[in-house]
Amino acid sequence: MEVTFLGAAGTVTGSKFLVRSGTTRVLVDCGLFQGLKELRQRNWRPLPFDPGDLDAVVLSHAHLDHTGFLPALIRDGYDGPVHCTLPTRDLCTILLADSGRIQEEDAEYANRKGFSKHSPALPLYTSEDAERAIGRLAPVAMRQDFSIGQLSFTYHPAGHILGAASVRVQAGAKAVLFSGDLGRSDDLLMPVPDLPGSPDWVVMESTYGDRDHPKGDPIEALGEVAKRTLERGGVLIIPSFAVGRAQTMIYCFHRLFETGQVERVPVFLNSPMAIDVSELYHLHHSFHKLTLEQCARAFRDVRFVHSVSQSKALNRRKGPMVIIAAAGMLTGGRVLHHLKTFGGDPRSTILLPGYQAEGTRGAALLRGEEQLKIHGRYWPIRAEVIQHNIFSAHGDQGDLVSWIGECERPPRGVALVHGEPDAARTLTGRIGETLGYDARPARDGETVIFD
Repeated sequence: MEVTFLGAAGTVTGSKFLVRSGTTRVLVDCGLFQGLKELRQRNWRPLPFDPGDLDAVVLSHAHLDHTGFLPALIRDGYDGPVHCTLPTRDLCTILLADSGRIQEEDAEYANRKGFSKHSPALPLYTSEDAERAIGRLAPVAMRQDFSIGQLSFTYHPAGHILGAASVRVQAGAKAVLFSGDLGRSDDLLMPVPDLPGSPDWVVMESTYGDRDHPKGDPIEALGEVAKRTLERGGVLIIPSFAVGRAQTMIYCFHRLFETGQVERVPVFLNSPMAIDVSELYHLHHSFHKLTLEQCARAFRDVRFVHSVSQSKALNRRKGPMVIIAAAGMLTGGRVLHHLKTFGGDPRSTILLPGYQAEGTRGAALLRGEEQLKIHGRYWPIRAEVIQHNIFSAHGDQGDLVSWIGECERPPRGVALVHGEPDAARTLTGRIGETLGYDARPARDGETVIFD
């Protein structure tokens, strides 16, 4: 069996791993490169293989850095199935449709403003391409073997987000385990990842390979911020990712209200995508920790904001209240309108519940910027700004080392992917020192023979 690393090597994005055995060709994950411009430009490069030669695509989970290139792959000639878990299919139905719309809007904006080097600017793919990709999604049950040519595959729960899985690939007597993105051992909503079993080789993520998450109770941490903000009559604004983070925030407020740690106030979820994703937590409750009854109770404590007019009406309300809205790094979305309205009020708080990439408005706030450019002009920021990384859905260094340390026998090798170079190098050292395994960062474009 051969594996070629075509993304997520030396970076945390663009996951694509080409697996070959005999005449069988399978792509594990098909992600977009996101973030810095030089990474995004890689989405436009021709693939080093013919998409029409693939027998199948196998997805680990729904995030776009693992699935977002599918519409382009299918447009360019791939005509086979896209295997995934059932929740991943339903999440991809939401995320890919949204991605196609954004690709078209970005191209239209570039043409209108005239800043593209190409005339006309074209989308990476269209909404129609995205719909074709959605039509190829073929759900497979967890822990159930399925065959593609000379290879056998099995999904194992990985925590992280709804439906996320590690992918075990078997060729004869040899097995490679692709970890996918691994969740935390103490996640509030998602179960712990399955143990790795006895793979011969492991391809493992290293996103947080160089650090551990802050210790403490995330509900208590949120409660402290919420209590002081709401008691002074302010608005607590939480920029949030639509998949996973928004639902965790909802559950935390449910617990805070239920236990009396925070007095009940209106909590608004102002993100159509996050609302759609939240519905999937009811539909797929067997894939997370909450029972159907617990899930229903938790989501009763939030008010869904669907329309633009409802969103605008929030800005005419006064605190105390909580607004959870996309996007998580303040790069766009409805949250920007709330920042313009409430960001200048010192009674209010902007809670950033995760990592903020350089170049984003979230990163600017953390640097202490006292005004943000939004919709063409600068707006004052006098609200309290807090960052809590305690809500990350990724396993940290301790989780990663602990997980791979549970292998029933030492793997012959570990290739580290989906991490920045420092994170992957640090985790390489920890795995070697702690477990004695032969680990190293994967190199972009290299092919490794797992025999």
